[in-house]
Formats: sequence, C-alpha cells, structure tokens
Amino acid sequence: MARVAVILKVLPNDVSISPQQLLEKIKATLPQEYEIMDSGEEPIAFGLKALKVIIAIPEETEGGTEHLEELLKQVDGVEEVEVEAVHRLS
Repeated sequence: MARVAVILKVLPNDVSISPQQLLEKIKATLPQEYEIMDSGEEPIAFGLKALKVIIAIPEETEGGTEHLEELLKQVDGVEEVEVEAVHRLS
C-alpha cells in the first residue's frame, strides 16, 4: 500500500507546553497505520515553540489529511495544526 508523508506544524495553546509533550500525546492518539517519521521544534515568538512533525499515512486515506488534522486538534494542549506539505513516499 502506498503512503504519503504529511509535514505539519503543531502549535501549543500555552508557552508552558513543550513540543516534546505534544509529541508524546500525539503518539498516543495516532491510529496504528500512521507513523511518526521525524519531529523537531521551531521557535515562534516569546518562548513559544511549535512542533514540526512528519507523519506517514496511507495514501488512500479518505479525505486526505483532514482526518489526521482533526485527530491532532483533539489532542490536549494543541491550539492549531497547519499542513505545510504532502509528499508521496516511494
């Protein structure tokens, strides 16, 4: 089955929430067929850091990245989710 890599920026709803905390919560939320391929931090402003994450999902996922975005928005501590890019994995 073909997969796509979704590059996301996840913004916390509070400066006190670290990107690592968000990553752990996201890992616990994702379905089994989704895989976190890489992650990192991006400074925003005034001590706020966004989580940059690459998640592989099945290419045939109905609705594209919409389901993934909705899952992440439901994670406690997540303010906003932005899809930055989507690439087909070979």
